[in-house]
Amino acid sequence: MVQDDAGRLFEVAEAERETAVGAGVAVAKKFRSYDQHQSFLLPPSLDDWLPDGHTARFVSEVVDDMLDLGAIYASYTNTTGAPPLDPRMVLKLVIYAYSTGVTSSREIERRCQVDVAFRWLSANTAPDYRSLSRFRRRHLAALDDLFAQVLVLCSNAGLVKLGRVALDGTKLDASASKHTAMSYGRLVTRIPQIEAEVAKLLAEAEAIDAAEDAEFGVDRRGDELPAELQTREGRLAKMREAKAAIEAEAAERAAEKAADKARNAGKDDDEIQAAGEAAAEAATPNPKAQRSFTDADARMMKTNHGFAYAYNAQAAADEFSQVIVASYVTQAAVDINQLPIMLERIDLALGAAGLGTPKRTLADAGYCSTNNIDTAADTGHDLLVATGRLKHHEQVPDAPRGRIPKNATSRERMARRLRTKAGRADYARRKAIIEPVFGQMKVKQNAGQLRLRGLAGAQGEFTLHALCHNLRKLANHTQPAAC
Repeated sequence: MVQDDAGRLFEVAEAERETAVGAGVAVAKKFRSYDQHQSFLLPPSLDDWLPDGHTARFVSEVVDDMLDLGAIYASYTNTTGAPPLDPRMVLKLVIYAYSTGVTSSREIERRCQVDVAFRWLSANTAPDYRSLSRFRRRHLAALDDLFAQVLVLCSNAGLVKLGRVALDGTKLDASASKHTAMSYGRLVTRIPQIEAEVAKLLAEAEAIDAAEDAEFGVDRRGDELPAELQTREGRLAKMREAKAAIEAEAAERAAEKAADKARNAGKDDDEIQAAGEAAAEAATPNPKAQRSFTDADARMMKTNHGFAYAYNAQAAADEFSQVIVASYVTQAAVDINQLPIMLERIDLALGAAGLGTPKRTLADAGYCSTNNIDTAADTGHDLLVATGRLKHHEQVPDAPRGRIPKNATSRERMARRLRTKAGRADYARRKAIIEPVFGQMKVKQNAGQLRLRGLAGAQGEFTLHALCHNLRKLANHTQPAAC
């Protein structure tokens, strides 16, 4: 009946349209056919739907033809169980996802269902987010090797010149909320309170068990812990772990400080060890020292949006195309102790890529110390580092002329060099080299928020971000029109 009515209405509309056309009256524009339920005569090909020059095609080509995945494949030694996902496919998904700012495993799974590029990379499958997350965590150690291989590709493409190299640090938010943490002073008072509450709940549970045994018999189960008790016991265990970690860190710092003091005083090895042990036993943690219950390795740091649990990520980039040549993640909020580590990692990364030492290494005042300047000179690095505000006894003329005084310190020599025309020209390039790298990674790749917890996870994930950053530079160089 409904179909008959619709047919009559259609016939009336067509008659009115023909009448209007015959009378010269303007009619509505005719549009192309639109049918969401249209079937394909032949099976569709995703390859036809992905444009040529797309970044996903570049990622797939690099993984298939340019990277050695032997370290990843070697980890699959167990032949039992269901066949795992092809590592090439998952690696392509992870690299492309991170390169486009998608860092959530759940979001990658969703994109494999609704995004053509993700569906093309996954061969029209939808790996579940657990498999993606496990793959990312499982192969953290292989990322250093993959980063070195990508650095070689960038070097072969002429993107690494090793003229000026600038290094700096940036804060990355950890996967931990500052609201799920507690200070040492609060832990000391809160742990006994929760212990008393747990003891009370256990006593109540035992009393209930005894009453039920008397009423229903001893065969009835009554050993299930109440939900409230389970929650409190779990939180109590985390609080105890946090308290122990803060105490251990305080003892370690006190021991190192006492050992250094004894060593500088000319003590022998036994006296140095005894001084360190005595200081460790007498160490008292700072009541304001905090630990996160969700990521114990993260530290409270000052970020662009206030204080939060974070990691300090270090990176060094080449001036020519801002390719990252070395990266490192630390728990320390300040940069001063990271310069020797970064210089070593620069040498290791460039050595593995068959490259030499940078002509000049630039760093800001946060890395300046006499020891760092001397270490750079000893390792063959031409370091140019801002000295910051000089001490009251240090004198450096505004326009240095003549010979450098023989008694000048390393810091004074560096300050004098920064005031020369060549020194000013070199150091002026520091910000333009390294700062855009962090900006591009945080905006394009969403690198400011880490997904993996723990120091090893943070290091691996930042290495992955650095790898993706270099691949984007390589893609833009080889495929200017890439999507």
